[in-house]
Amino acid sequence: MVAFLNKSEGSEDFHQIIDFLNLSHIKYALTENPTIYTSLIQQFWETASASTSENEEIEITATIDGRVKTITEASIRRHLKLEDSDGIPTLPNAEIFEQLALMGYASDSDKLTFQKGHFSPQWRFLIHTILHCLSPKKTAWEQFSSNIATAIICLATNRTFNFSKMIFEGMLKNLDSRSKFSMYPKFIQIFLNKHKRHLLPHKRTYVAPTLTQKLFSNMRRVSKGYTGVNIPLFLTMITALELSPSRITSLPSLSPQTHPSTS
Repeated sequence: MVAFLNKSEGSEDFHQIIDFLNLSHIKYALTENPTIYTSLIQQFWETASASTSENEEIEITATIDGRVKTITEASIRRHLKLEDSDGIPTLPNAEIFEQLALMGYASDSDKLTFQKGHFSPQWRFLIHTILHCLSPKKTAWEQFSSNIATAIICLATNRTFNFSKMIFEGMLKNLDSRSKFSMYPKFIQIFLNKHKRHLLPHKRTYVAPTLTQKLFSNMRRVSKGYTGVNIPLFLTMITALELSPSRITSLPSLSPQTHPSTS
């Protein structure tokens, strides 16, 4: 999906997380919305296969309009402007539980499956956006596993998560799935747009779903497992906003000291 990162009516208590994502290295991947040509995406997944190159790099090759196209983790990183080659792919389980607890997550379970509804609204907005716009998930949107938890923690603590690796590995798993589906049409189209001169004219398009301002009211809903305590964003996130010269100032953001309860 395409992220919604505008300060529209009803978003007042989400300004900090909106500003944070607008200034993050993942903004392009979250918000870029190319014209998607259905037949190109179908060709990609119908012909895609994985192999190992001579330099032992895993790659996905597909035949598009009679030409072979190759996608690697590095090309995903380059075309989505993620700049995460030195990013963290995983964190120790103990650190995941510790950091999520600091975000307000309360659970007695030791399973590495977490419930989005247990978080306060701004954190829930962050998790929801990452799940729908970057993750390889296709079901169970109210829960997330350790890879998304690691991504959220890295963003919150000013560390770089390797989103490119997560996206590429999700595509590889899709190739081996019995129910292979047209994953990441937006990202594949961005990649193919770099080779426009080699593509034939196509007409039938697919409109990528876009998150809307209704998301704000949805994130405020009190769900089972939420303690009702509103947890501010981490100081590292607030500091990054204060230090950025390009901070969005169209509407005032809330400070940690004046953060209201939205339960």
